[in-house]
Amino acid sequence: MRVIYMGTPEFAVPTLRVLAEWDGGEVVAVVTREDRPAGRGQHLATSPVKRAALDLGLPVIQPGSLRSVEAQEVLRALAPDVIVVAAFGQILPQAVLDLPPHGCLNVHASLLPRWRGASPISAAILAGDDETGITIMRMDAGLDTGPIVRQRTQPIAPDATTGTLTNALADMGAVLLIETLPAWVMGTLIPTQQDASQATVTRLLRKEDGRLDWGQDAIALSRQVRACSPWPGAFTRWNGETLKVLSAHAVPLPREAEPGLVLAVPATGKHRVPVVVCGGGALALDEAQAQGKRPVTGEELLRGYPGLEGATLGA
Repeated sequence: MRVIYMGTPEFAVPTLRVLAEWDGGEVVAVVTREDRPAGRGQHLATSPVKRAALDLGLPVIQPGSLRSVEAQEVLRALAPDVIVVAAFGQILPQAVLDLPPHGCLNVHASLLPRWRGASPISAAILAGDDETGITIMRMDAGLDTGPIVRQRTQPIAPDATTGTLTNALADMGAVLLIETLPAWVMGTLIPTQQDASQATVTRLLRKEDGRLDWGQDAIALSRQVRACSPWPGAFTRWNGETLKVLSAHAVPLPREAEPGLVLAVPATGKHRVPVVVCGGGALALDEAQAQGKRPVTGEELLRGYPGLEGATLGA
C-alpha cells in the first residue's frame, strides 16, 4: 500500500515513525509546511516532521498550498492508496481528498465532534474536561467534520499541561492509526457521522491568550496556566515588566483583598510561597520567571524580590 503522510509539528512525528516501520505499506512521500524564518536571527527553520522524515530517509515535499494545480499533480503522480494526516495545518481541497481510493485519514487530538480545529488539547484543559482522546476520522472538505472511524479516550490528569498531554496523545494516535489502517483498507470499518449539534470549535492560540486576568476564578486561571504551557506561556505584569507564571495551583483565599494582590503564605517549615488573590479563591505560584531571569520556585521568587509581597500584579 502506498501512503502519503502529511504533518508538521512534534505531535505528528510518532505517527510518521510508526508508519515508516509498518510492514503493511510504504510511505512514498512526506508532505509538510515550507521552511520558515524563526528566532532572532530569522534563520529558516524546518518543521519537526521534516526533520524526522529526513532522519528516516523519506522523500519530503513542501508544496506550500495544496490548492495549486502543480501541487496536486505532484501528489497524483505518487498514486497513493491512502493519505494519512496529523496536524498538517491546512484543510485539504476536494481534489486532494479524491486522490486515494481509500481516502484521507486524519489523526485528531480530541474526541470529535468536541474540539474541532487548531488547538483541541489546550481547549480541553481550559474547559476543565475530565478526558480527551484521539479520533481517527475520514476527512471531508470541512474543518474536522468528517465521519469518525475510531476513537480512544485519555484521562486528563489534574496537573496535565498542553505539553505533557500532547506527548501522550501523539503516542496514542500513532498506535491507534496503525491498529486502524489494516481494517480500514479491507473495508471492515464503517465510519459514523458526527453529531454536528455537539460540535465545539477551537482556534490557534495567540500570545495574548497567556495574559492572566486576576479578576477571574483561581481554578480557571490554574487551567489557563496549564493550557498555555509550553506556549504561549501564562504571564502577568509587575513593575512594568513581564512575570511568567510557569506552574500554579488554586488555593483557598487567605483573606479578603483586591484581585492581583500578592500575599506571602506559610508553607512547610519556615518557607513561604506567593499567593495571588483572584476574583474567586487564590492562585499559588509554584514556579515563575521574572523578565530576563531564570525560572525559580515561588519561595525563591519571594526571597529574590522582597517587594513582591504586598504588590499588585497586572498593572
